[in-house]
Amino acid sequence: MIVVKITIAVFATLRDNLYMKTFDDLQIYRPQLARSYLELLAAQVGRPLALFAPRRVGKTFFLDYDVTPAAEKAGLIPVYADLWLYRMAPLDAINHALEEALDDVRVPRTAAGKIAKTQVKKIGGLGASLEFGDEPQRRNLPDAPELRFDALITRLAKESGKSILLMLDEIQALGDLQNGQAAIATLRAVLQKRKGEVRGIFTGSSQEALAAMMVAAGGPMYQFAQLMDFPVLGNEYLQLLANHFAAVHRGKHLPLDALARVFEHVGYKPALIKDIVKAMSAEGMTDVDRALKQFKNDDRQIAGWRAVINGIQPIERALLVLIAQGKPPLGRETISELAKIKGLNPTLAKVRGAIERLKRGGILAKPANGGYIIEDRLFADYIAGEGLKII
Repeated sequence: MIVVKITIAVFATLRDNLYMKTFDDLQIYRPQLARSYLELLAAQVGRPLALFAPRRVGKTFFLDYDVTPAAEKAGLIPVYADLWLYRMAPLDAINHALEEALDDVRVPRTAAGKIAKTQVKKIGGLGASLEFGDEPQRRNLPDAPELRFDALITRLAKESGKSILLMLDEIQALGDLQNGQAAIATLRAVLQKRKGEVRGIFTGSSQEALAAMMVAAGGPMYQFAQLMDFPVLGNEYLQLLANHFAAVHRGKHLPLDALARVFEHVGYKPALIKDIVKAMSAEGMTDVDRALKQFKNDDRQIAGWRAVINGIQPIERALLVLIAQGKPPLGRETISELAKIKGLNPTLAKVRGAIERLKRGGILAKPANGGYIIEDRLFADYIAGEGLKII
């Protein structure tokens, strides 16, 4: 009997561990925020929302897991396109996403759905046999991306009988194109002309580029979209991580204030703070500052940062060092510091060019309060620690 009791106890423990969530299962969903955005779009027909937040703070997850189901529940067809992944042809990426949505409307994925959408050519005697026509096929669409975009919006809305929610991630990628102004003008023209059929949510991780696109007078998007800050996750996410840590390590607790301080330091990036907590859990460690230091000193992190440094020009490396030290990159003192480095021969034009390259590479960012910052806070820590050794 004792053996049976022990076996049952062990089985219960194994069962609990089997069904216990992992850190990777922990997510914060914000359906109320998604609904509030959709209500705002419904109240201002024809005016999209442009949400700003730095990279990796959860914008894409929010669009996928909060906005998309809320849109479907509201009777909209959500269509998502990541323009950062297709920076050389963002309009093609949008059209591809619309075509996928049109396919789903025209040709359902289930066999029963396909039969329901297929025209019946012939019915046998007493309805005993059926002969079906060809499965529904797409009609030809214009080849020009601008005309194709307009046609796809129209057809998708007409054939579905629903309005479209067009979600464009990293919309500032349009501005990086040689013909970017024309692509932006096309987007505005179609959304304005088809405002009864399509609503838009845009996101951007470059505050400077997004503001220039949406606020700059004379630009094709001037005052078209409502520019808003996307709220980062707060203590509710950290509490979720801390609760799971406490469940895994009985009697151990993570200090929430220290966790919040580190979360702020890493730029409110949920995946990054989760990785730090997972590393702490692997060792049963509760010292958050020590865990952050170990995370930054990990050989894999350093190898990644070294790869970035080796891939940029010497003047760009030197600029990163000075920016990490808090010096303005276009200041007279900075130019003088650069001039002391052998082989650089800096000029104001060279420094401006280096800044632009670093911005396009996603290494530098320009916040609303001015100046420049290194986008990855931990990378900035590494550069500040290494100093002139990286040049």
